[in-house]
Amino acid sequence: MVSARISNGRELPIGKILCIGRNYVDHIRELGNETPSAPVVFMKPASSVVADGGEVIIPAYSANCHHEAELALLVGERGKNIPEEKALAFIAGYGVAIDLTLRDVQDELKKKGLPWEIAKGFDTACPLSTFTPAEQVADPQQLTITMRVNGEERQKGSTALMINPTARLISHLSTIFTLEPGDIILTGTPAGVSRIVPGDTLEAEIERVATLRVSVR
Repeated sequence: MVSARISNGRELPIGKILCIGRNYVDHIRELGNETPSAPVVFMKPASSVVADGGEVIIPAYSANCHHEAELALLVGERGKNIPEEKALAFIAGYGVAIDLTLRDVQDELKKKGLPWEIAKGFDTACPLSTFTPAEQVADPQQLTITMRVNGEERQKGSTALMINPTARLISHLSTIFTLEPGDIILTGTPAGVSRIVPGDTLEAEIERVATLRVSVR
């Protein structure tokens, strides 16, 4: 069983990994997508998680894997229909995730109107850091996400630019799914996504939260 670790020593078995797409305007524009009227939700399995220091394996059925650095939320309390003003109290910790996306596979499936889990949920598709306790993060909407590939900066954006901020996402998701301890929410990525290849080293960082490093095979 895969667990999420908090730096205070607490561990929670990972449940649902709920992911948000198209939550930064510049990222929507760079991919030529439409701005959604509601959060775009998809899921990854717990088996897609790879820990800090681990290795990403790009599946043979893709030739265009993209990195997407994101703020990750670790749910610490069970909740359903959570009011937005109370939503942050349900979070046990904040971390860094890389939502790896097989862009060529996703684009082809989208053209056909088919689900695209195989582009998002493959083994090692979700590198995930250790989580910082929620009480140590004063404001999740004032954090800078930075993504480097082989030391070169590819992404840099503030969580202040989210279309749907963290508390609203938690509240919205809780109207669809009962949130349970160990569930993880990925909150979307800023602009700057690009291709990665075997041999690359990926580093995603959110200052005062965590740094995540993985290699690519």
